[in-house]
Amino acid sequence: MLTARPSAPTKLPSRAGLGLKPEHYAAILDDVPDIGFFEVHAENYMGSGGPPHRYLDAIARRYPLSLHGVGLSIGSARDLDTEHLKRLRSLVDRYRPHSFSEHLAWSTHDACFLNDLLPLPYTPETLARVTDHVDQTQQALGTRMLLENPSTYVLFAESTIGEVDFLDTVARRTGCGLLLDVNNVMVSAVNHRLDPFDYIDRFPVEHVGEIHLGGYDEAIDGAGERLLIDAHASAVRPDVFALYEHTLRRIGPVPTLVEWDNAVPDFVTLAAEAWRVDAALDAVRHAVADRAA
Repeated sequence: MLTARPSAPTKLPSRAGLGLKPEHYAAILDDVPDIGFFEVHAENYMGSGGPPHRYLDAIARRYPLSLHGVGLSIGSARDLDTEHLKRLRSLVDRYRPHSFSEHLAWSTHDACFLNDLLPLPYTPETLARVTDHVDQTQQALGTRMLLENPSTYVLFAESTIGEVDFLDTVARRTGCGLLLDVNNVMVSAVNHRLDPFDYIDRFPVEHVGEIHLGGYDEAIDGAGERLLIDAHASAVRPDVFALYEHTLRRIGPVPTLVEWDNAVPDFVTLAAEAWRVDAALDAVRHAVADRAA
């Protein structure tokens, strides 16, 4: 457990942000659109130079920046990769992002890296391991991190701790924040026949530093039931957006990222998703102001 907890970085604005994609570099730098912040996958910028850093340097001078990790394997049974942590620290030192986040998942085994974010059993053993890894990450980076709730397709019989309680305990023990992915809540809830609104109502919102939204794909499983897939390849679905609005009524305005990582559209289409989120954030601000009047 941390003896001296790293301080939080400068907060992201409570607006809509977008994932930064290379095909949109020119449009962003030429037009400087009214977007609250941009988020990048840290692993895409671990090279030492070249065009990706040249563009990111220019965009980071104009917009708040968030780093989102996908390869740290916080839940892995093995030790964290110290070289990976060093590369992350270099990015944090170079760009001074307003936020750094990672997933409650694992993606490594022995010397293999698996191109997926895999679920964990929620047990005291896993809790201790994840807590240690979050502590190590925050100490190595010198900054507070956000831990994201996963999208899941299986449940473990050996789990003895609910996911909400697991995340709350990690946050309280380490001082980390939480990244609440509302699309992941919907995907997991539908796949496991749970109530997504109940999940949000129980979530420890006092730890939330950022929200993620995205589009899911849908299929039918072997039992003829709905199966949702966290695909990030379409606009935010109406049921996810309704769950997001419910979340905002509970938590208030929070920095919110729209994830669209596959089948990436033109920037105008993507920006429209951000402006829809900004409208929802404004509506909550107005409601709060009206109650205070």
